[in-house]
Amino acid sequence: MCVTAVESRPAGAGTAHAVQAMGELGAGHSPDHRPFGARLKAFVALTKPRIIELLLITTVPVMFLAQQGVPDMKLVLLTCVGGYLSAGGANALNMYIDRDIDAVMDRTSQRPLVTGMVSPRECLVFGITLGIVSTLLFGFTVNWLSAWLSLGALLFYVVVYTMILKRRTSQNIVWGGIAGCMPVLIGWSSVTNSMSWAPVILFVVMFFWTPPHYWPLSMKVKDDYARVGVPMLPVIAGNKVVAKQIVIYSWAMVLVSLLLTPLGYTGWFYTVVALAAGGFWLWEAHALQNRAKAEVTGAKLKEMRLFHWSITYVSILFLAVAVDPFLR
Repeated sequence: MCVTAVESRPAGAGTAHAVQAMGELGAGHSPDHRPFGARLKAFVALTKPRIIELLLITTVPVMFLAQQGVPDMKLVLLTCVGGYLSAGGANALNMYIDRDIDAVMDRTSQRPLVTGMVSPRECLVFGITLGIVSTLLFGFTVNWLSAWLSLGALLFYVVVYTMILKRRTSQNIVWGGIAGCMPVLIGWSSVTNSMSWAPVILFVVMFFWTPPHYWPLSMKVKDDYARVGVPMLPVIAGNKVVAKQIVIYSWAMVLVSLLLTPLGYTGWFYTVVALAAGGFWLWEAHALQNRAKAEVTGAKLKEMRLFHWSITYVSILFLAVAVDPFLR
């Protein structure tokens, strides 16, 4: 797999430090001289643990919904471990492919491949190994439907998003986000070994959630993406256009989230939580759009307010998914 050449342009202090670190490693720092503790921390960082936390938040509550109560805790543990390994393998392979642009972007300048704490070959082997182990773990301890869904999510993220969409289209995060929607299907299938409309609805909720979750962050760091030629929507469109798209996806997300109750999967508790959390989300989305329309820029745009709330929103919504079966 070849490395994409990136045009040399001025970078921030973080990038300069990363390039210097890579140079020092190549100039004679043997892998044997890298501290074990730092190496171990670097391999954990390859899996992007904070992102995986969010994926597990959308997996476990769906298991409670599928069970209509408390699922087998051993099954929950195996599903979480398998999900972590699978997502971790996908994230490691993502870093392997994107190591060229990670070295130029300020926000990724301290990733293990950029600093040289992990070599590209080690990262590649690590990512593939995690993918294989997770698939086998799912297949032999949970069920093979969950195993194939997990493997499909990994391949979609690595091949479709990272290798095909990310550097070619502003719709990259829209369709690439499908990989992040898969945990809800895996959570349901791990309990039932089947599919139903409930996980499909939650899949669609996460599909519409991903763009308005990520675009505010992209607005904040659009100069980083522009520097490496990644056409995130905020790079090629103005704040007004991006904010309008955020509002459209936000309304679709909230409306779809309300479908679970009329279809009989959830009751009053989930409905109240979905309405309250969704209403606050829409308030924030429209507030961001109003600031964009007023041509507010810089810190006053406050785009990260919606980004941070988006994480809280999905946590609250899926907590309601888990609690609702006990209140019906």
